[in-house]
Amino acid sequence: MVDAIIIGAGQAGPPLAQRLTAAGMSVAVVERKLFGGTCVNTGCTPTKTLIASARVAQMARRAAEYGVVLDGPVRIDMARVKARKDEVSGRSRQNVERWLRGMPNCRVLQGHARFESPGSVNVGDELLTAERIFLNVGARAAIPDMPGVRDVNLLTSGTILDLDHVPRHLVVVGGSYIGLEFAQMYRRFGAEVTVVEKGERLIGREDPDVSDAIRELLEKEGVTVRLSANCIRFARHADGVEVGVNCTSGPPSVVGSHVLLAVGRTPNTDDLCLDRAGVVTDSRGFITVDNTLRTNVPGIWAMGDCNGRGAFTHTAYNDFEIVAANLLDGDPRSVDDRIQAYALYTDPPLARVGMTDEAVRRSGRRALVGQRAMTRVGRAVEKGEAQGFMRIVVDADSQEILGAAIVGPGGDEAIHGVLDMMYAKAPYPTLQRAVHIHPTVAELLPTLLGELKPLE
Repeated sequence: MVDAIIIGAGQAGPPLAQRLTAAGMSVAVVERKLFGGTCVNTGCTPTKTLIASARVAQMARRAAEYGVVLDGPVRIDMARVKARKDEVSGRSRQNVERWLRGMPNCRVLQGHARFESPGSVNVGDELLTAERIFLNVGARAAIPDMPGVRDVNLLTSGTILDLDHVPRHLVVVGGSYIGLEFAQMYRRFGAEVTVVEKGERLIGREDPDVSDAIRELLEKEGVTVRLSANCIRFARHADGVEVGVNCTSGPPSVVGSHVLLAVGRTPNTDDLCLDRAGVVTDSRGFITVDNTLRTNVPGIWAMGDCNGRGAFTHTAYNDFEIVAANLLDGDPRSVDDRIQAYALYTDPPLARVGMTDEAVRRSGRRALVGQRAMTRVGRAVEKGEAQGFMRIVVDADSQEILGAAIVGPGGDEAIHGVLDMMYAKAPYPTLQRAVHIHPTVAELLPTLLGELKPLE
């Protein structure tokens, strides 16, 4: 018997263990495989490490544009690229495990946890019981039942990280956030890359001009984009895998030496025996929670990707903060207080916060918008990276900042100037009157707010 069981050592579980043990509770943390969760092992840490290597390769190719002379062509040693990624990711994983194992009053178990009842969990041959159980089991790459999907060798966002060579031709099925990062990355490593997307445009949840800007920067680097692929199918081919496209124009299929399937994520809830505890999930397997992350069963919480309330490291960590605040601090924090914010780590990146333009129009608000091309942002021009644009939308009546998008260098950092104002509930003139550092991308945020026009 312990006071609390935490299943999963991702972004929310370890810090919660620390808070609970510091409050005098005994805690058992159960991890089935790799400490650190998706972020450390198959998500943020390894992919952004690879993206960094890919950026160096691309900048080396562009060296002459900056007056820098290289005496030979750029070559990629993928084994060394992978080794660097493994070292960075491995160090993070080891730090998480060391932290937990050294935590007073915290017992760490490695194994597969399954519910026996609402208050008990089996881990191997051992039965753990507790009044509080916290689920932080994450998600994995989805493999939909597409024609031929079981007949060919496909890569996922996890298994592609094991490659120690550059594919001859990588076909990325899925034109959304994960797929596009890998598409640009491997193009920069030297692979031929084709993106196959079922929708009419890339990253369909974004505004059309944002989607177009991302497509433009990918195509400029030689990535082929095939849209409206309404009948995607797979078949073995002498040269690898044939991917059926059936677009309205172009060849009906494309053959790749490697195929990455990047069409979404599915929660790791199917083998927890949740039915024995009576925990309710939705039709996709995500655990249903309220705005404080409680499930329908008293004493059981769900945090991170498995609850369907956020698919990011920062939202998973915020889940921990919400649970701890309500449970230990008497602070009524809620998921509903969270402002949507994220980035797509193409180069340059897309950074987004709040509402899209389309969502603002649907809301019926009277809105104002400020926008500027990166060709008119000094810092971007000076760096030779003047692709994309920046935009901010505000409520014309309340002066509330509704949302912003930055496609351009440093956008993933600059967007926080907007995000912080939104959390402070400050009217947009507060940001407009700020004096930012020159030369930066962020210095144009006040300028945009001084050039507002009606959102049409």
